[in-house]
Amino acid sequence: SNPFEVKVNRQKFDILGRKTKNDVGLPGVSRSKAIKKRNQTLLKEYKEREKTNVFKDKRFGEYNTKITPEEKMIRRFAMERQQNYGKKNIYNLNEDEELTHYGQSLAEIEKLNDIVDSDSDTEERGTLSAELTAAHFGGGGGLLRKKVSSEQQDEEGEKPKSRKELIEEMIAKSKQEKQERQTRRESALELTEKLDKDWKEIQTLIARKTPKSERKDKEVEKPKPDEYDMIVRELGFEMKAKPSERLKTEEELAKEEQARLQKLEADRLRRMRGIDEQANKKRPSHMSADDLADGFILDKDDRRLLSYKDGKINIENEEEEGEEEDNDNEEESQEESASEDEEDDAADSHSDLESDLESEEEAAGNKEKKHKANENESQNVEKLDPNSEAAKSELPYTFAVPESSETFKSLLAGRTIEQQLIILERVQKCNHPSLAVGNKAKLEKLFGFLLEYIGELATLDLPELRTIDKLVLPLYNLCQMFPEAASDSIKFVLRDAAHDLEEVIEVKGRATFPGLDTLIYLKIISLLFPTSDFWHPVVTPAFMYMSQLLTKCRVTTLQDVIKGLFICCLFLEYVSISRRFVPELINFLLGVLHISLPKKQAQSYTVVHPFTPVGKNQELLFVNDKEDLKSWEKQNVPLSIVTRLKETSKTEINHIRLSCLALCFDLIKKCAALYESLPSFHEIMHPVRILLTQHVPVNEYPEKMQEWYHSALKELESKVKHYTPLVCEKKKPVPLKQYTPKIVKVLEFGRKQAGSKKEQERKQLIQRHKRELKGAIREIRKDNQFLARMQLSEIMERDSARKRKVKELLGSLATQEGEWKAMKRKKWQS
Repeated sequence: SNPFEVKVNRQKFDILGRKTKNDVGLPGVSRSKAIKKRNQTLLKEYKEREKTNVFKDKRFGEYNTKITPEEKMIRRFAMERQQNYGKKNIYNLNEDEELTHYGQSLAEIEKLNDIVDSDSDTEERGTLSAELTAAHFGGGGGLLRKKVSSEQQDEEGEKPKSRKELIEEMIAKSKQEKQERQTRRESALELTEKLDKDWKEIQTLIARKTPKSERKDKEVEKPKPDEYDMIVRELGFEMKAKPSERLKTEEELAKEEQARLQKLEADRLRRMRGIDEQANKKRPSHMSADDLADGFILDKDDRRLLSYKDGKINIENEEEEGEEEDNDNEEESQEESASEDEEDDAADSHSDLESDLESEEEAAGNKEKKHKANENESQNVEKLDPNSEAAKSELPYTFAVPESSETFKSLLAGRTIEQQLIILERVQKCNHPSLAVGNKAKLEKLFGFLLEYIGELATLDLPELRTIDKLVLPLYNLCQMFPEAASDSIKFVLRDAAHDLEEVIEVKGRATFPGLDTLIYLKIISLLFPTSDFWHPVVTPAFMYMSQLLTKCRVTTLQDVIKGLFICCLFLEYVSISRRFVPELINFLLGVLHISLPKKQAQSYTVVHPFTPVGKNQELLFVNDKEDLKSWEKQNVPLSIVTRLKETSKTEINHIRLSCLALCFDLIKKCAALYESLPSFHEIMHPVRILLTQHVPVNEYPEKMQEWYHSALKELESKVKHYTPLVCEKKKPVPLKQYTPKIVKVLEFGRKQAGSKKEQERKQLIQRHKRELKGAIREIRKDNQFLARMQLSEIMERDSARKRKVKELLGSLATQEGEWKAMKRKKWQS
C-alpha cells in the first residue's frame, strides 16, 4: 500500500461518546480499530469482571430535567456553603461576620489588658512579686544579685549577698505573706460569725406573729394528690433493675464444670482413703511448764506490716498462707503423726523431776496412754470404714476417654442405665474439646464406640431396647458436637450392610432382612440427621438401602413381615415433611395384604417381587381360627418380639398376625393422607383399592379390625381427583370447512411492489432492523471470539509457566539424584 494515499486525521484527545473518523484509506484499518476498541472496552471489562468499584455521579440535580440550570447552581452553592459551614469558617477572620467575646465586639475593643479576676478568690492570689519574677523569669538570680549588690554598695558599702541567702530571704518573705493572709482570713471569719450571732439576737426582737385571720387568707389549699401522681411517686421509690452478669462462653462453662468435677473427685478419694479434714489440722504439741523454749528456731519471718486498703485491714497474706497450709496438710499428715508420738514421749517423760521412782511410774503411764491412743485410732478407722465403703461405691467424677472399644465396654459393664448416662456425661464434660488439643479426636472415637455398643445391645438374645433408647441422647449430643465424624461412622456402617446385602444376592440369588442392630441404626439416623433435605450424605444412602431391603429381601417368615412393616414405618417418618413418593412402600403394603388372603381366591391385581402370586408363603398372615379372631385385641407389635417368636404359642402368633394386618391398614391410611396431592394418586392406589374392596374378607375379622379396615378404605375413596394426566391424541382434529374465499396476491419477483407511504416506511424499517440485527450478531460473534482468544492466551501462559516450573523441579531432582549416586559411588569405592 502507498503511504501517500493514506489520509490521517489525528485526534489530540479521546472524547467519550463522540464518533471519530481517523486513519481512513489504509487497508485493514477497520480491523485494527475494532481490535483497539475491544482492547479498550471489552478487555477492560473482562479484567475487571470480579470487581465492584463503580463511579457514581452524586451531583445535585444532574439528571433532573425539572430543575432549571440557575436553580441547580443556586442549590449546589447553598449545599456547598452548608457543608463547609462550621468547619473552615470558624477561624476565617476575613468574613463579614462579627466576632464577639463575652458579648463585646472584638472590633470595638482596642486593648485587652483587663484581666478578669476569678469570682471565687477575692484575695490577690496569683500575683507575683517583682523579686520572684526577676528570680525565676528574669534570668535567675544573676540580675537580682547585681541589683542588690549595687544598692548595698551605694547605701552601706558592704559585700553582696550570695544566691543561697537571697533564696532563703525570698522563702521567708513568702511564708510571712502567707501567714498574714491566713490571719486576715481568720479575722474576717470571726467578724462574720459575730455579725451573724448579733443579727440572730436582734431578729428575735423584731419577729412578729401574723393573726389567724390573715394567715387563713394567705394559706392556699393544697390539692390532693391524684392516683397517677401517687403511682409515679411509688415508682420512684421502687428498686431499679440491676445489670445481670454476662453470659459465659462455652469454653468458660467447660472449664468451670471440669474444675467442679475434679474437686468432687478429690473429695471422694479423700473419703475413700478415710482421711478426715479435722485430722489434717495441726494439733498443738504438749509443752512443759518449765520449758524456756531454748530450742526455738525461727524458720521464716512471719511478721507482717499492718496495711489498710479501702478503709479495711489488708489480710491477703493471711489468706494465701492459709491456702498453702491446706494444700500441704496431706503431705505433712504422716510426718505429724510420727513427730507427735515423739513429742508425747518427750513431753510426758517430765525430765524436770528428780525422783527415779516417779519417772518410772510416769513411763508406765505413758505406755498406757499410748495403748489407749492406739485403741482410739483403731476405733476411728472402724468408724470411717462405712464412709470409705460408700465413697468406693460411688461413681468417680472424672473419667478419661477410653482409647479402645474394649475399655469402653468394661467402663460401662455392670452399671445401671442411669450410671451409664452419668459416666458418658462426665466423660464429655471432663474432656471437652476446648480444654485440651487432643480431646476432639478422642471424643470423635467415643461416638464410634457408643454406636458399636448400641449394636451389641441390639444383638443380644433379649435386646435391651430401653437402654438403647436412653443412650440415644448422649449419641445425639456427640453428633451435634462432631457432625462430620458422626456421619463418617454411620456411613461406614451403612456401607458394610449394603456390601453384605449385595454379596448374599450374588451368592444365593436372594437376600434376607438384616438383624435388629441394622434396623435400630436406620431408626437412629432419622433422629440424628435431617430427613427432609433433597440430598444428604447420610440420609440418602439410608433411603436407598431401605428401598433395596423392601424390593430384594424375600418375605418367607413372620419375622420378615414385622421387619418389613418396621421399615415401612421408617419410610413414612423419613418422608413426612418432604412428601417424597416411595413406590417400594406401596408395593410392600400391597404384598402384605396379599399374604393375608386365602390361596384359592381369583386375583384381579398384580403382585411383584419380593412377593409371589403363588407359593407356600402366600398365607403368612391368614388366620382361620375363630376363637383367636374373637379373643384378639388391638396391640402394638414390639420390635423385640422378632427374637421370641419361636417360644410363643399358636394363639399368640395368630394375634401377632392380626396386629400386623391392622398396622398395614393404618399405614395405608397414612399413605393416602400423605400422597393425596399427587397427580397420579388414584392410579397408584388403584390396586390397593381393588384388593380392599373385592378380596379382603371383612366380615370374618373382629369388630376392631373392621373399624381399621373401613377407616383406611374411607380415606382412599374420599380423595377427590384433582388432576387428570395429559394424554396425546392419536390423530389431529379435522378442521371445519370455511366458505370464505382465500385471495392470494400474485407478486412480480425482482421488483419492489409499489404501495402507500406507510407500507414503504414499514418495509424500510424491517430491512434496517434486519441489517442492524445481522451487524449486532456479527459483532457479538467477534466479541466472543476475542474473549476466547484472551482466555486461551491466559491458559497458555499458565501452562507454560507450569511446564517451566516442572522442568526446573525435574532438573533439580536430577542433579540431586546424580550427586547422591556420586556420593554413594565414592562411599562404595572407599
